[in-house]
Amino acid sequence: MTIISHMAIWSGIDELARRHGLSVSGLARLAGLDATAFNKSKRVSKDGRERWPSTESIAKILSATGESFDQFLTRGGAYGEPGGQSLLGTSSVPLLGFAQAGTGGYFDSGGFPAGQGWDEVELPSTDTASAYALEVSGDSMLPLYRDGDIIIVSPTEQVRRGDRVVVKTRDGEVMAKILHRQTTNLVELHSLNPEHPPRTVAAKDVDWIARIVWASQ
Repeated sequence: MTIISHMAIWSGIDELARRHGLSVSGLARLAGLDATAFNKSKRVSKDGRERWPSTESIAKILSATGESFDQFLTRGGAYGEPGGQSLLGTSSVPLLGFAQAGTGGYFDSGGFPAGQGWDEVELPSTDTASAYALEVSGDSMLPLYRDGDIIIVSPTEQVRRGDRVVVKTRDGEVMAKILHRQTTNLVELHSLNPEHPPRTVAAKDVDWIARIVWASQ
């Protein structure tokens, strides 16, 4: 008897996207689904429970790519057949341009990816269930982060004094800073670029803070 696992189904989706030269976000859009439907962050809930794609969403991506369910499983490595190419060792996270992050619709109230417009980027890590990526633009984060660098942030990681963080304010400003101090009323931030002075933001004006866990340098 063949047992189709949670990991095997998601592996099949990853491989289907790769065969057609798409990211999983692009595959979802091709099938008329929300661009984030197959992102890594949607595969495990915040409390660690496995989330499965719906049969309707699988049917739509097979119809959009012209492949059968058997091809989906065997080519994705779900059956472990010799010709199958499994992506079980890969990991990727949702990617968004830094300038876009300040506009509405890309994050939920907890600072997690939401809505459409996200792409994906591969990451040398496997613990990516809640992480996402931002692409740096401009020179405000020099000398540590340059224009075009990718930073990976995690809204579930505990933030402590001295951590490098991304902060989004309620008025839509997004900035990469060093968390200097956080109290009930104030968040004190130091700049990465020495030409930019420290910032103090009222806690009530902060939408979310996420710790930077990796960067492409």
